[in-house]
Amino acid sequence: MGETIDKIKWLLTDKYANKALEEEIRDIEDLLSPGVSTCLGCGAEVGLRIALKIFGKNTILAIPPGCMGGVGVVGYGLTTGAKVPVFFPLLDNIASMLAGIKRQFNRKGEKVYVLAYAGDGGTADVGFQCLSGAAERDENIIYICYDNEGYMNTGIQRSGTTPYKAWTTTTPVGESRRGKPQVSKNMPLIMAMHEVPYVATASIAYLEDYATKLKKAAKVEDGLSYIHLFTPCPTGWRFSTDKTIEISRLAVETNFFPLWEAKYGKIRFTKKIWFKKPVKEYLKVVGKYSHLTEEEIEEIQKLVDERYDMLKSLAR
Repeated sequence: MGETIDKIKWLLTDKYANKALEEEIRDIEDLLSPGVSTCLGCGAEVGLRIALKIFGKNTILAIPPGCMGGVGVVGYGLTTGAKVPVFFPLLDNIASMLAGIKRQFNRKGEKVYVLAYAGDGGTADVGFQCLSGAAERDENIIYICYDNEGYMNTGIQRSGTTPYKAWTTTTPVGESRRGKPQVSKNMPLIMAMHEVPYVATASIAYLEDYATKLKKAAKVEDGLSYIHLFTPCPTGWRFSTDKTIEISRLAVETNFFPLWEAKYGKIRFTKKIWFKKPVKEYLKVVGKYSHLTEEEIEEIQKLVDERYDMLKSLAR
């Protein structure tokens, strides 16, 4: 328990720390065993711990192949894992499997939360069709995509949500290629266009915002909830482990990763940045962008601005 609180305090050590949230989290039982051995600086583990605290023991958790499965949430020894039922499904059927489980409990009249905690590669690529189908059918499940922008469990490989120009092992920087040549897939906006009951973006640097959105997802009873959680990976993104929160905050403060929510497709911002920082301040502290020229940074700035303006035009 003490180890978990220390990790959460690590995320709340700056001037923006919310003491009320810290006290609330402290008083809730931790449902993820301390034996889970994520990398130093990993925010995905904290994101899962907080989600389980919010949803509680009546949760059925599914984790497809990815970082969270590989570090001991499932299958690594007797002292690791979640203190709730855990499934380890294939990437392409996690949403449909959870939908079937939820339907069975509904028939019995039992209240449970069925939660998918899946990395972005499996969500945006392999499992996208299944997730889209679950949204179209109004399946009452909760889906959290922890976004580390690549298949980190398979050697830092690119995925559908790897950003434009970012380095991965499968998009090596060289004379003929300057990182990923395609723009990233905007998964939360795609889900919002399904007009499901609840869609949101969240960041581990803004835990109060994240916890509030988890509580809103828990209240949805007539369809799917999707939360896209920004979780930088020190190993894959090539930065010092003590920079995780700084990077997470800069992504929001530069509009690289804006925070918003959508109820039945109606979008509103949950964190407005009044004094936006240039995207260069975010890019310069992330090693996978170290190869960028000033011209390429300006190109990314233009892309970030265009995407934000599009989102702003949809907001109400």
